[in-house]
Amino acid sequence: MSLLRGRRRAPSRNGEEAEKPFWISFSDLMSALMVLFLVALTVALMVVTHDVSRVADLKEERETEIERLMRRLQASVERFPGVVLRGSVIDFGERARFETNSHRLLPEQGGLLRAFVPSVLALARDPAGEKWIKRIVVEGYADPRGSYLHNLDLSLRRSERVLCVLLFPEQGPEVLSEADRQLVRELFRVAGASYNSQRDSADASRRIELRLEFWQTDEEKPALPSLPQLAEQRCPLDAP
Repeated sequence: MSLLRGRRRAPSRNGEEAEKPFWISFSDLMSALMVLFLVALTVALMVVTHDVSRVADLKEERETEIERLMRRLQASVERFPGVVLRGSVIDFGERARFETNSHRLLPEQGGLLRAFVPSVLALARDPAGEKWIKRIVVEGYADPRGSYLHNLDLSLRRSERVLCVLLFPEQGPEVLSEADRQLVRELFRVAGASYNSQRDSADASRRIELRLEFWQTDEEKPALPSLPQLAEQRCPLDAP
């Protein structure tokens, strides 16, 4: 009986020994998978970290180059007393004040605009300006007197008047070159504000401003449309 019992145990030990290679192989497989997972995770983290670092560097580059552009713009503004730079907004103040219920500018006001705008266009031609300046918005404002829609139309006409002064200037020393007028058409946009951003007085509210807008780092620049030749010989605001 003892011999039989010994013979019965033997297969059990052999079975356990036969199963060991399977469990060792399975353990090795799991270890290999874990190593592959760690390698893939490390690579993914490196890619994400690189992308985050690249985005941060690009944002820092954007801020640095825009700050340099604004310092140059500030130096240009200081050559024109009465014109003020507030952030990215150029306020012409008393130098381009409109009469009540009017969108016309005096000859000296038009001369100031034609003398000043080329310094803004020079920034747009700078490599940093070509990279980051998205548009230049001409914003006209009205005082609170009158109806909302009337003042909205009036403020928009004041913005359009600025473009007319730049694109259809009177003959004189401040006339813009053809290249400058082409760049005005590409970059400048008009916007009218009825009761927005009122000043302390009605007179101070009747004003125009230029607002520089910049591309974000994640924005895709569309291709510029081909503009036709400027066919008009006079400002449409002055058409009969």
